[in-house]
Amino acid sequence: MQNKDHWEKVYTTKAPDSVSWFQAHADMSMRLIRASGLGRDTALIDIGGGASTLVDDLLDDGYAHVTVLDLSAAALAESQHRLGARGAGVKWVEADITRATFEPHSIDLWHDRAVFHFLTTQEDREAYVKQVLRALKPGGHVIMATFGSNGPTQCSGLPVMRYAPDELHAEFGEAFTMLTHEEQMHHTPFGTDQQFIYCMCRKKTT
Repeated sequence: MQNKDHWEKVYTTKAPDSVSWFQAHADMSMRLIRASGLGRDTALIDIGGGASTLVDDLLDDGYAHVTVLDLSAAALAESQHRLGARGAGVKWVEADITRATFEPHSIDLWHDRAVFHFLTTQEDREAYVKQVLRALKPGGHVIMATFGSNGPTQCSGLPVMRYAPDELHAEFGEAFTMLTHEEQMHHTPFGTDQQFIYCMCRKKTT
């Protein structure tokens, strides 16, 4: 289970653009989402996207069924305030991803940048994967971004996991086919670089 108090403190004491994972635009995520080939009417969820600007870019690009899930109410409120009336059609969910409730096979595309690598226990990772298996439609896509093998060992004062692409795929298992993976050097607001890996997988239909 994630530490809600920690993340509420982060998002109530720091500006959204002053955290290490801030991106003005989630260009890599948007490129992979488009590369999935899914239409603009696809059911898409952004895990841990509370204060992320990905939702802005998705709305700008015409995606009509977007859900943003975050542990932090303050992070979600930041995006709701930023978007104003534009955010009225977004589904905002405050929840711990390992304990959230999903309708079976209700999601076409699952996106997560920088949540999964905070799950440092096998129990939490297995709970997360079960959520994906339950919620994602057969043939649906998962886009995961975590710290790479040479990435930081801590973030926001918390320990994190690091992954090579095959290691990240292994966490999700044989139910998913790896389609592509890419590396990104993320330039933080503090002038440092962090290695991320992005993996896009498809859930098998049988």
